[in-house]
Parts: sequence; structure tokens; C-alpha cells
Amino acid sequence: MVKNKMHLEFDSKSENESFARVAVAAFCTRLDPTIEEIADIKTAVSEAVTNCVVHGYEGKEGTITIECAIEEDWVTVLVHDDGVGIENINKAMEPLYTSKPELERSGMGFSFMEAFMDELEVNSKKGYGTTIIMKKRIGVINK
Repeated sequence: MVKNKMHLEFDSKSENESFARVAVAAFCTRLDPTIEEIADIKTAVSEAVTNCVVHGYEGKEGTITIECAIEEDWVTVLVHDDGVGIENINKAMEPLYTSKPELERSGMGFSFMEAFMDELEVNSKKGYGTTIIMKKRIGVINK
């Protein structure tokens, strides 16, 4: 199967989170996913975009980039910000850890991404932003 790609850029505003998840979900429909698979992808995208807004840009202006690719029965979703970056990725990925406790964040964003997608990779450098790469296999029982 030929790889099919999509590229989006939008402002790092919380109101754009719903746009991002609907756009990614619509892109994935060509694989005829189940409602549960679409819900999983939308949840993971929501968490990734919210992390960009709250933690990456710390509520300031910036750009969030989403790239999606479909290859055979795999969907790859890349979410990137040019924000502050993550000092300790392992710590940030611990369930219930949040760098913003004053905002009453749950610290479950990465845990949800990991639970709802088949693969999760986080690349970040302090001062240079963060890239989250998530993959999900559609139409195949994986777990």
C-alpha cells in the first residue's frame, strides 16, 4: 500500500484541540476503523495537543504541528511543538506526575497516549520543543 500523508499547523490555543482530534480522526477513516479505534486515536491526539498548549508553550503563543501517515493498516500521528521541551522524559511519563500541579493537572497524558495507542515515542530537548510519535494498528486485534 502506498503511504498517505497529512500535515496540519495551527495555533497553540486550547480551543484548537477539538479541531486537531477531529481532523486526525477524519484522516483515519479511510482504514474503516471501529468507533473504539477512532475514540482511542482522538483521546491520544487530545492529550498530546493539550500537553503542547499547557506544558510546551506554557499558555503562550506558538505553533503545533501534526503529521499523520497511513501505511498498510498502521496510522502514525506525530505531534510537535517548538516550546520549552522536557527536561526529564522518563519522569514526565510517570503516571500522576505533573509539572503544573497548581493547574490541577492529572499527570495522566502520556499514560493515556500509551494506553490508547500501540506505540508511543517521546523526543524532547530542553529549550527546543517536543515531538510525540504515536502509532496504532487499525482493524487488527493487537493486545
